[in-house]
Amino acid sequence: MALKDVFEQNPDRRYIMFGGKGGLGKTTFSAATAYWLAKRGFKVLVFSVDPQASLSDIFQKDIFGKGPVPIMENLWAQEIDADQHIKEYQGEIRKKILDMYGFDQVPEEIENYIQAASAEPAMEESAIFDAVVDIVVKGDYDYYIYDLVPLGHALYYLSMAKVYDEWINKITKLREEMREYEEMVSRVKRQKVTEQDQILNELTYIKERINASSRILTDKLKTAFFFVLVPEELIILDTQKAAELFAKFDVPLSGYVVNRMLPEGLAEQNIPDYLKHRITMQQKYLVDIREKFGNDVRGYVPEMERDVTGLAMIEKLARIMYGDF
Repeated sequence: MALKDVFEQNPDRRYIMFGGKGGLGKTTFSAATAYWLAKRGFKVLVFSVDPQASLSDIFQKDIFGKGPVPIMENLWAQEIDADQHIKEYQGEIRKKILDMYGFDQVPEEIENYIQAASAEPAMEESAIFDAVVDIVVKGDYDYYIYDLVPLGHALYYLSMAKVYDEWINKITKLREEMREYEEMVSRVKRQKVTEQDQILNELTYIKERINASSRILTDKLKTAFFFVLVPEELIILDTQKAAELFAKFDVPLSGYVVNRMLPEGLAEQNIPDYLKHRITMQQKYLVDIREKFGNDVRGYVPEMERDVTGLAMIEKLARIMYGDF
């Protein structure tokens, strides 16, 4: 089944992800797919959480940290600014502490903890994850094209929903048990318990958001995940391992797209030996790709004559990947 057929035969798959090692073409494929869908009349958001994202370079427009930026009719692009989200995160934590405990200001010890926690990688990842949840649960677009971070981090992000969900479940259960105990003690002392449990409410809110995001990311009817790879030995091995890991997290794999193909006909022309060797090597690894991934390979994309930047090149790549609009 060709890449275009995957979309046409599965119209409910509106959350599209391209993953793979860095520098293989994830972002350009994301941009070209978003362009193709927008041209077909769908309202599309292509977004990235990668701190080194290059959507700004590809669309030749400064979009970093600016929210959804219009690119053309039906198409918006967004690069998430993790630092900004960490600041907003800090503000929310301070507000909740003030509301919950009735302080006039956040105690110095707690403020110091908030500042110290912000330097932890987990804070950045939590902030980014929260931003992604915000984007996908709103439902403002027909299609969401998620330009994932490189493989290792992508696996981490995708697994976070599951890890968070299990953690929140345990904390919520513990909090519910504590609440039952508090109510029992109050009844024994004949005290009235009327105030809402704000901690339990907060945990329930977080859990609902995580479940909503997790359902989307692992929903085989709504989500399509494509691996991008090139015909090189180490990339093929890494992709195979990653696909096995992703399957453990129930990520619905919709196929593989092979990038940077050199034209076979070149080998018959008067070209440098270096290039001939590269073509021979690619042919060898293409056999390997067909053996390992078989009919799940959705397309082969040639090496482009120049960088894919600007709408004209994005359109050219989109036509190669999907044919005419």
